[in-house]
Amino acid sequence: MNQRFLCPHCLEPVEEYHGNCPSCGGSLDNHNPEGALALGTQLAGRYTVGEYQSADGDGLCYRGVENETKQFVLIKEYFPVTLCNGRGPDGALMPKEGREVLFKTSRMDFKDLYDDLHRLTPATGLSQILDVIEENNTVYAVEENPKGMTLTHYLSLRSRNLTPAEARTMLQPVMEGVAELHKAGLIHRGICPDNILLPIDGSARLTGYGTLALRTAGSELKSQLYPGYAAPEQYSAAEFSGRYTDVYALAAVMYRLVTGQVPIAAPQRKVKDSLESARSLESGVPSFFSQVLACAMRLDPAKRLQTVPELMSALTDPNVANAMFEKGENQISTKKILAAALVVIFVLTALLFWSLANGTTGEHGTDSSASQEEQSEAASDSETDVEVYPDLVGKRYQSEIKNSELYAEYRIAMTEDYSSTVPSGCVISQSPVAGTLKTEENPILQIVVSKGPMLVKMPDIIGFTQENAGKQLDASGIQYRMEIIENDGQYAEYCVAKCDVTTGTKFDAGKTVVTVYIAGTRTNTSAADDSLTEGETQTDAEPPQDQDASSGE
Repeated sequence: MNQRFLCPHCLEPVEEYHGNCPSCGGSLDNHNPEGALALGTQLAGRYTVGEYQSADGDGLCYRGVENETKQFVLIKEYFPVTLCNGRGPDGALMPKEGREVLFKTSRMDFKDLYDDLHRLTPATGLSQILDVIEENNTVYAVEENPKGMTLTHYLSLRSRNLTPAEARTMLQPVMEGVAELHKAGLIHRGICPDNILLPIDGSARLTGYGTLALRTAGSELKSQLYPGYAAPEQYSAAEFSGRYTDVYALAAVMYRLVTGQVPIAAPQRKVKDSLESARSLESGVPSFFSQVLACAMRLDPAKRLQTVPELMSALTDPNVANAMFEKGENQISTKKILAAALVVIFVLTALLFWSLANGTTGEHGTDSSASQEEQSEAASDSETDVEVYPDLVGKRYQSEIKNSELYAEYRIAMTEDYSSTVPSGCVISQSPVAGTLKTEENPILQIVVSKGPMLVKMPDIIGFTQENAGKQLDASGIQYRMEIIENDGQYAEYCVAKCDVTTGTKFDAGKTVVTVYIAGTRTNTSAADDSLTEGETQTDAEPPQDQDASSGE
């Protein structure tokens, strides 16, 4: 047999999938379940299907191998058991009779989801989708498969709960990843310890992606929900899920980390909500932290924390959390009552002036300009009561915002980012922008505070290949451009010859673009260069022309 494949166990080449691998001894016989892809199946000429791993309402999951790079991957095949009638002799999936349209629609949802994830990842805290393939009348999503363990396994090995600080640090990249999903218009709906990976060589990553139908009870697919972490709206196809659905799940995971207990499942809470606060289960949890988790896990989505940045900020800053609860959940504020009263008074006043103006003009023929002036003044007075968002851009967070009265009017969600132009500690941007009409009581005001310039140290990349140098610079957050230079023979081809920033130098990554000079193909060197003896320099040797002439004689 001329074609050679890879052993899905040790990645060494094998001639056929039968018996045992001559290199590692692993079985090459197909033990995958009936209906699943056979061990050794090739997809798109790039991937080798390995052992069957698991199944859900969306499809089947296999361990696999990327043939060229010899990288282990996960391959998820769209194979909805409720809509599919098995696999034909050619490997193509066969939808059930009468379910063809729904099969195609769900398959399109599956492909759209993983296409979006393919474009979005890699991103902090998100498992990377490497490829999306259409074959066999179905779709395959190829995902990275790093070495490590799930958060569930990690927690089973621990003898104590995580502190709030430890839990925040562990989940920070995942929360950042979920925020990126939300910016792209995607909702995960399956956040739980089973779907959070802790790789050996990196920070926590979220996996377990699935379509809306998979994460909603009563849909056309066999649903997969995670009791204790699934939000109440996921248990009914008639209710809408949103960003707040993932907020609920993230708070539930955090609750599990700091208390050691899985939250009570949402359907049970709807019957009788006996969920204990995190602080009552673990005395070391601060009151504000416990309150934030309770707020993020409210059964009513409208009363829940709405965004991940708000959750992150509240779990980090007690001032943000305290501002959320100082007025109480259901209390109607005096400002709201006063605003409503002013509207009623204005309407009645306007009607009264209109009536008087019409009456005066009809009976006496006098001008109603005085009445119009009074109406205008009343309208002007009303406009002064309209509230807009303040301008916080440029203000110092610690001295002008953190302990100010703003926290009594707004739920301020603060995040930080590097900036080369805004001084450290000052606000870079805000949302909503200044001047936007304030339409609700105690609204959310998101601000981004500068951490100052991103100072990085120039890594030593001299001699690195072009590709590896790029990876090093990308990992350091350094902007760069590469130029090919002539290679007189003293440099390795297509490796870094020099940079315009010296190794070890610290600089502002937001302002500086490093130029990396890559040595091109070696030019032909003269025979004189090859004939130099040890310790002899070019100036000591005769010129190349003279040597050539001498040898010619």
